[in-house]
Amino acid sequence: MLSCHADKLTDDGRRRLVRHGHLPEREIMTGIGPVAVRCPRVRDRVGEGCERIRFSSAILPPYARRSKSLEVLIPILYLKGISTGDFEEALVALLGSDAAGLSASTIGRLKDAWSDEHARWSKRDLWAKRYVYFWVDGIHVQARLEDAAQCLLVIIGATPEGKKELVGLIDGVRESAQSWRELLLDLRRRGLAIGPELAVADGALGFWQAVEEVWPKTRGQRCWVHKTANVLNKLPKGQQSKAKRALQEIWMAATKNDALAAFDAFVETWGIKYDKAVDCLTKDRDALLAFYDFPAEHWKHLRTTNVIESSFATVRHRTVRSKGCLSNKTALAMIFKLAEAAEKSWRRLDGQNQLPKVILGVKFADGIEVVRSQAQAAAATEIIDTAGQRTRRRTAVSLYPNRNSTRPTVRLQKFVRFGRKKAEKNRA
Repeated sequence: MLSCHADKLTDDGRRRLVRHGHLPEREIMTGIGPVAVRCPRVRDRVGEGCERIRFSSAILPPYARRSKSLEVLIPILYLKGISTGDFEEALVALLGSDAAGLSASTIGRLKDAWSDEHARWSKRDLWAKRYVYFWVDGIHVQARLEDAAQCLLVIIGATPEGKKELVGLIDGVRESAQSWRELLLDLRRRGLAIGPELAVADGALGFWQAVEEVWPKTRGQRCWVHKTANVLNKLPKGQQSKAKRALQEIWMAATKNDALAAFDAFVETWGIKYDKAVDCLTKDRDALLAFYDFPAEHWKHLRTTNVIESSFATVRHRTVRSKGCLSNKTALAMIFKLAEAAEKSWRRLDGQNQLPKVILGVKFADGIEVVRSQAQAAAATEIIDTAGQRTRRRTAVSLYPNRNSTRPTVRLQKFVRFGRKKAEKNRA
């Protein structure tokens, strides 16, 4: 910081910013116990009030008493069943007898602060936000919630810059359509007027029904991990390994035609003896292969909802419910802190340069951007009026595009020949 402001001088030619000793020493509670630290201090010789240049350490924020790792550990232990009064004893065993600032009252204050933080986050303004993709799932964490039927409704979005963000987190009842509708309508009321281009989710009918009502233009992609598990559950254990490899050949195919061929091969192989497994797969045929209409760099992100599964793995697999249940408000605040910590480690999307094209509606076939052929470009450019003069240039790919071919359609060819003959007649 001092080197960045080295060119700023006082009237008598001295440096405006200089070192000014240290702040009083304080102890920070870390994962290895208390650590004594001193934060350096900077003096501004000229500035006063709001014009004064101040130094704020990114490593040691003001009033910090515990490290970030402990702030993540506390909600995890709380969700796992440790009561407020037992925290001090449990953390002393982990951090040593010198662990301070972790009494029951301190934990209570942290809990209230996190609840307020989650409330502010749930009401934040979304007018400036735009998301290209959504990953959606209902997480049954059983983390000391009041009602066993409750689950977490989670939405993670991808921004046009390729960053993944936590968009929505509320509690719902069995992933019902009404619960999902309330969440999506709340996002739209807070400014998210334009829905994502593609939503990735499992086969829960509640979400798909709600998204069609709120954002009807959003396309759907079924999660292949959930679908594979559903299909294998309808097969004998002796056949599951072979069927799993056959399913993998579908979603790992290089082109959509290859995927359809592998799809038909699976139906032909397993359809006679295991019709329920085949019906489970074929009912979502189009939704399972929707990712082929998007950039190939994004396929690894769009096939599954793993970004949600991995983030909530720390609390999702808990099978024994604790005796003391939390209120919905407190439980959501705890889980929100875990998700907030996990968000920092989410990787960006590959192929970030392709995201603006997806927003603009550029077409992709088998992951490759569709480029018009020379014949289509010539036909769209050379349109001659009755006077034989060129009146306009068409920039569209074709007037009547044929999705299965890059050559002009018969109707477009007839239109071009008619225009040329009429122009030659007018010249004569």
